[in-house]
Amino acid sequence: MSEHAFQARHRARRQLPGLLIPLRNRDFRLLWTGMSGSLIGDGILLVAMAWQVYGLSDAPAAMSVVGFALTLPQVVTLLFGGVVSDRFDRRKIMLATDVVRGAVLAALAALSLSGAIQVWHIVALVAVYGAASGFFGPAFDGLVPTLVDGEELVQANALDQFVRPAALQMAGPSLGGVLIAAGGSGLAFAVDAATFAVSAACLVIMRPRETAREETAGGSVWTELKEGMDYVRGNVWLWGTFVAATFTYLLFIGPTEVLLPLVVKHELHGTAGDLGLILASGGVGAIAAALIVGQRGVPKEYMKFIYCSWTLATLAVAGYGLATASWTLAIACALVNGLEAAGTIAWATAKQRLVPEELMGRVSSVDWFISISLVPLSYAMAAPVANAIGIQNTLIGAGVLGAVVTLAFLYLPGMRSPKQLVEVAA
Repeated sequence: MSEHAFQARHRARRQLPGLLIPLRNRDFRLLWTGMSGSLIGDGILLVAMAWQVYGLSDAPAAMSVVGFALTLPQVVTLLFGGVVSDRFDRRKIMLATDVVRGAVLAALAALSLSGAIQVWHIVALVAVYGAASGFFGPAFDGLVPTLVDGEELVQANALDQFVRPAALQMAGPSLGGVLIAAGGSGLAFAVDAATFAVSAACLVIMRPRETAREETAGGSVWTELKEGMDYVRGNVWLWGTFVAATFTYLLFIGPTEVLLPLVVKHELHGTAGDLGLILASGGVGAIAAALIVGQRGVPKEYMKFIYCSWTLATLAVAGYGLATASWTLAIACALVNGLEAAGTIAWATAKQRLVPEELMGRVSSVDWFISISLVPLSYAMAAPVANAIGIQNTLIGAGVLGAVVTLAFLYLPGMRSPKQLVEVAA
């Protein structure tokens, strides 16, 4: 690159707000245009699926079964998704999963609008959705570092944590509440299906620089999977964080996803619109965190920042059980999501800078696999525990115990100051 071109690029970079710098890249713009659409759809789904399930059955057990069916297939496919991501064209993998998930949403829409939908339909279809998602996540995580320069990864991840909550937790749930009021959950499912069509179209016209994995991949799937696992085992900051997430998610994901809609509907006597607004408040918190971290960067002591953010986020889950009105529930939701987003930006940046690109898909899949491996159990346990000790006590206990577990892992030997992190500190 010539000196003149370098200076022009540097001036252009300085003229853009931190979060927007990665959007200079055409393929990154397309990726996030499509992702924004599908994330809005996912936000719609958060409200539509809960309202559809509780419309068919008021028992928390029904939502537990749906959550179990959604997450178990995803856990099963995640490891293979990482190997596939490191072998083949990640864009094509993401495209295929978008087509499958869009078809699932279209089927849910047809069943709901016809009045024929039953809980078992939802269980079967979300299982397919979850299995496809297991291939999408590692492919996405591996594609991003190939689209932007290393010096822009913090901004790219901050943009992720800006767009994701804005779409998934603000625009999507709010729109979902409106759509359900206008035409029921069936209309909401149909709009969600359309968002996957938008995402697929953006992926079709992308032209990312990809290595020829089909030709260069060597060894069996199991050999490549073992290579990724060996790399994780050799880095305490990786495996320790994966295991910490496993137990933290076990404690609070199921109670939050299963019981929060029930609290809004039956304890606070709210509507689908109220649930959408409460979830949207979480998006506000996450966006605020993304703006701050994207502009200021992350501290040099990555791991302390990550674990302190996640510990406080988990503790704030107890606020769901303490809330006595919609506005207090909204404040708790904003704290949970804002603090979680701050830690996630730093975590994603550390992985992308430290993990070799050729291993990124496998390491990401191991991350997802270990982190959510007990989430199906969390969904399955949420209803029985709530029936035994009460909804409020379940949520308070989930937040407090989850925070203690998260913070404890920060004190594993070597966790707080991995040697490699010195090289990537901002």
